[in-house]
Amino acid sequence: MTSQQRRCVCPGSYDPVTMGHVDVISRASALYDEVVVAVLHNPAKRGTFGVDERMKLLGAALAAVPNVRIEAFAGRLLVDVCREAGAQAIVKGLRGDTDFAYELPMAQMNRHLSGVETVFLPGDPRFGHISSSLIKEVAAFGGDITGLVPEEVRAALVARVQNPEGS
Repeated sequence: MTSQQRRCVCPGSYDPVTMGHVDVISRASALYDEVVVAVLHNPAKRGTFGVDERMKLLGAALAAVPNVRIEAFAGRLLVDVCREAGAQAIVKGLRGDTDFAYELPMAQMNRHLSGVETVFLPGDPRFGHISSSLIKEVAAFGGDITGLVPEEVRAALVARVQNPEGS
């Protein structure tokens, strides 16, 4: 047995973070010594929340998880993020077969490029119907997203859709 720390990367845009994300990251934290939550973003695209705001919301949502580190990455391959973080695995949550069909080729390419493995965690069925884009759409039309996102996210998203110029 080696004394090397077991570290994984949980990548995503987290725009915004949902309870599905929190579930997968929390469960990954029980499997690895450290979880690097990689906030991936494209500087050329404007998200609903800026990168700093996403990181702050993630920090609040994951405050009770002690072995999580949140970092932002742009303009590089996920395998390079893993190499830089010293991670042996990528952890992804799957809501169903559509997610699997989308994620499998990327997992195979990442393994081909660097040898890093992808671990798939089945999502909690309570959150299987939610995605960041669906949450944003529901909130934009005044729907109740309580319990689907952390409370800090709900408040920030409701404020954002009520005052889009203030963003």
